[in-house]
Amino acid sequence: MTKPPRPSPRHVAVWDIGKTNAKLAVVDIASMSEIGVRTLPNRVLRDGPYPHYDIEGLRAFLLEGLTALQREHGIDAISITTHGASLVLLDGAGALACPVLDYEHDGPDGLADAYDQLRPDFALTGSPRLPMGLNAGAQLHWLLETRPGLRERLAQVVTYPQYWSGLLTGRFGCEYTSLGCHTDLWQPREGRFSALVAALGLEGKMAPLAHAGDVAGTLLPEIAAQTGIAPETPVLSGIHDSNASLLPHLKALPQPFAVVSTGTWVISMAVGGAQVPLDPARDLLINVNALGGPTPSARFMGGREYESLKPETGPHSDRDVSAVLQRQAMLLPSVETSSGPFPGRHGGWSEAMSPGEKSVALAFYLGLMTADCLALIGAEGPVIVEGPFARNALLLDMLAVATGREVACSASATGTSIGAALLAVEAAPVGAVRPHEMTSDRAALQSYAAAWRAAVRHDPSEGAFVRRANG
Repeated sequence: MTKPPRPSPRHVAVWDIGKTNAKLAVVDIASMSEIGVRTLPNRVLRDGPYPHYDIEGLRAFLLEGLTALQREHGIDAISITTHGASLVLLDGAGALACPVLDYEHDGPDGLADAYDQLRPDFALTGSPRLPMGLNAGAQLHWLLETRPGLRERLAQVVTYPQYWSGLLTGRFGCEYTSLGCHTDLWQPREGRFSALVAALGLEGKMAPLAHAGDVAGTLLPEIAAQTGIAPETPVLSGIHDSNASLLPHLKALPQPFAVVSTGTWVISMAVGGAQVPLDPARDLLINVNALGGPTPSARFMGGREYESLKPETGPHSDRDVSAVLQRQAMLLPSVETSSGPFPGRHGGWSEAMSPGEKSVALAFYLGLMTADCLALIGAEGPVIVEGPFARNALLLDMLAVATGREVACSASATGTSIGAALLAVEAAPVGAVRPHEMTSDRAALQSYAAAWRAAVRHDPSEGAFVRRANG
């Protein structure tokens, strides 16, 4: 028996939690545009037993925002998208069994040796061994071993988007794209939990599995009353944010192609590309897309790197672009040394530069890092850039030259909200993309890219790859 088609909503509210900022947006499905947006810094609280997310502050902001946006625009459905590497541990009453750990806390590193004895091999999970709490399995291990009484209080483990859909509906779950985000808990090719779940003693405590586009439920009566949203409004289970960026193109584009989702993390995802071996030492992994398929991916903290160096840069001129290309003045990897394709390297500016020249070199660096990530995962076909970096013409120039392929940009300021909104509809118009038009001299960019790669290739810290792979 086939399911009846889902009524098509006009306005979808999207609760979008990035690592740096949280956003509540109303997406108009007909125009595939955001017509109402509210933002809030995603604070990490330092009180309590360890650094943790301000869940109560986020909850208050969400409910206040839903109330205001319902009044201003009307809301027909609600969808959720969040960053990865986060799990929520609930007690039997559905309350937090412990604060939601910030994945950048280094506490799990203290038990790394013990955890490494438990975690499955990369060949099974497609999940590289990462520092801090970037492997969600390492978070679980550390919490269970260090928080007194937690194992007894714990009733279910929930993936982060599904915590928020559960908060609105009372029905919590675990979802494939979040489980497939380097958690060590999932085997993407087999579509099932890894042996780590049993090794941690969590059999029977993982929340029920759900697809991103499943309807988690309708609004709890008290939330409907508080926000003014109709009680029958559907709430979608939710999706990992990089996979939200991928979803519109997964529905629309012929394979092969690649999507680059930009924010705090720059995530490159190859669909239908070449089958290449993935080196976990270079922050390569297998994500799971919204349709359940394994998706080779690579990542680095490009947004974090950009923000950390931004105070040193300034507005650039055509003269700055020419000077950087002529002198081949560079930023070399890495700025954030704990992740990305060049882990353990301590890069920096190759020479003294003006603020405008640094702005140019930083854009070229981000384009070259992204190009290398795409090459490492066997990406083929056009490259679609989503998020804030889609507005950086110099970065896109370098990316087009360094990959030798067509580069296009999402017409939306953020692909995550649009992708998450599409979960609410059976068939929908796909947000437009626009081909990138070159603004710089192609030959000079080619020469610069070759020089940058030669400098990286001869970096004496290459051994960091070997140490990371064996660590």
